[in-house]
Amino acid sequence: MKKNGYSIQLKRKLDYHYKEFDFSKLIPDPLQFPHRYTHIYDREISAFISSIYAYGNLKQIIIVLEKIHSIFGDSPYSYILESSSKKITKDFSVVKHRFFDGQDSVDLVLAIKNIFESYGSLKNLFLLYYFPDATTLKDSIHFFSLSLKNMFPKNSGKRRSIEFMFPDPYKGSACKRMNLFLRWMVRSDDLDFGLWHEVSPSQLVIPVDTHIHKVCTQLKLTNQKIANWKMAEEITNNLKKYDKNDSVKYDFAICHIGMRKLNF
Repeated sequence: MKKNGYSIQLKRKLDYHYKEFDFSKLIPDPLQFPHRYTHIYDREISAFISSIYAYGNLKQIIIVLEKIHSIFGDSPYSYILESSSKKITKDFSVVKHRFFDGQDSVDLVLAIKNIFESYGSLKNLFLLYYFPDATTLKDSIHFFSLSLKNMFPKNSGKRRSIEFMFPDPYKGSACKRMNLFLRWMVRSDDLDFGLWHEVSPSQLVIPVDTHIHKVCTQLKLTNQKIANWKMAEEITNNLKKYDKNDSVKYDFAICHIGMRKLNF
């Protein structure tokens, strides 16, 4: 039964799956890597890197993230702050993933080093462009992404791979990986860390990938045909009918139901 687009049956299923897909269902997922750490900056760096490489085949994503975190060792934060540019170049020049070559990986780690040396954390940089009264984080993502690209070494230029790392919602991109990173940082439960408590979970937008697209189309949470920002906002707004303050909490369950080819 539906009233004003609200389905009691769908609400029950959403809440059931949200509780079912808890920490025990974490692996395999890129989120498993920041959970290896307890220090706030280790988690922030690991989550940022893990979200950026979270595209393509899941098996390959896990392989490349294992390689990256084996380089980081016990502390991504200590590695990045204490390593010279020469060491980072040597260590990360072998890290490749689909559209990213070794130079992209090197430049990303050098950019993170630059951010932490200049601002102290990724959160501090993000909060410069945070608008508490905004409905979504669209504007914040736009300006944050521009700033991130400016932190890259000058010789990075405007390589397409760097543009791909930080797409622009103003240009219609769904910004799946950035929305994923923000979900991990802002929300708080046994999966998501809630480290950026200054940002409201109600402003988050669901990270749309092929699994979210497929399942949400089946659930009639979107009428859009293309996975773009418009679709991400439409799904998010429809999920707000079931939790207006934390609609993106359903993301992990919906994604993994699609990923694992389960029935919703």
